[in-house]
Amino acid sequence: MTSKKPMELPRRSLLAAGGAMLASPALAQRNYPARPIRLIVPWLASAAADIQLRGLAQIASRHLGQPIVIENRAGASGILGAQLVANEGKGDAYLLTQMHNTAFRVAYMMQRPPYDLLNDFTYVIRLVGYSYGVVVRPDSPWRTWQDFVRHVKDNPGRVSYGTAGVGTTQHITMEQIGRAAKLDWVHVPFRGGGDDLQSLMGGNLDAVASSSLWAEMVQNGQLRLLVSFGEERIKRFPQVPTLREEGIDVAQTSPYGLVGPKGMDPGAVRVLHDALHRAMREPEHLALIERLDMPLAYLNSADYAASIPALMEEQKALVRDLGLRM
Repeated sequence: MTSKKPMELPRRSLLAAGGAMLASPALAQRNYPARPIRLIVPWLASAAADIQLRGLAQIASRHLGQPIVIENRAGASGILGAQLVANEGKGDAYLLTQMHNTAFRVAYMMQRPPYDLLNDFTYVIRLVGYSYGVVVRPDSPWRTWQDFVRHVKDNPGRVSYGTAGVGTTQHITMEQIGRAAKLDWVHVPFRGGGDDLQSLMGGNLDAVASSSLWAEMVQNGQLRLLVSFGEERIKRFPQVPTLREEGIDVAQTSPYGLVGPKGMDPGAVRVLHDALHRAMREPEHLALIERLDMPLAYLNSADYAASIPALMEEQKALVRDLGLRM
């Protein structure tokens, strides 16, 4: 089998094409941004990611010279931002959304996914991860995680826990725990951060698996943290064990980043990345994520995009192994 020779272009044509390719990013860097940038946050305004992204956007706006305007689109397990950006399809550098692991996972839980993870997005920057844990009311009889597990085993199908939605990392982790420890409990999904905790405090749930929105309530004695999901114990709660320390071989930080529509101008991507990366390192933002117990998980645009195929395979395997469907 003989291979065809690639089409040869005159040297002047090649130089002209190269000049055009270089000119576009340079032009974008000079003129971009010329108006406010929309950032779709697919959670309620009380969610940990919303708090972090609002703080980051405020700092990055100062570096960009234009505001980054937050729009909340909660519901559907946090995929409404990804759907909106995927439907844009025009390379609009003025539209961004948070891309989190649930948005990857849900795509494999649907018969007809509303977006193509590889081809519908421009991956701009990966930012931070979460700290997760299971909390209960302080008047509950469970002082430790093992107390809680024994109660679930003694009362199959009667213990309820809330999460931010079906297919979220909290839900997936609780499914993994349930399978590993042979627990029969009831999942109650909510629309996103905050509502589940309010329901728990109102006595409508037995427990909540959530990102660290509960941290100050735990410190104030309004809630009790039984276990955390990370590789290490949460700095603020050194007395609380991780799942692995409790014999469940699961660890989750679920890092997330920001994406725009496919076909974004490389120069605009560079401007956005640099402003956001600079903002990430500002003391104001570092103090914010410390209060939220969020670890840094930075990747630049190229490395973030390169990490996506492996993440897709990982989430696909989770969905298959747990038999999850929307």
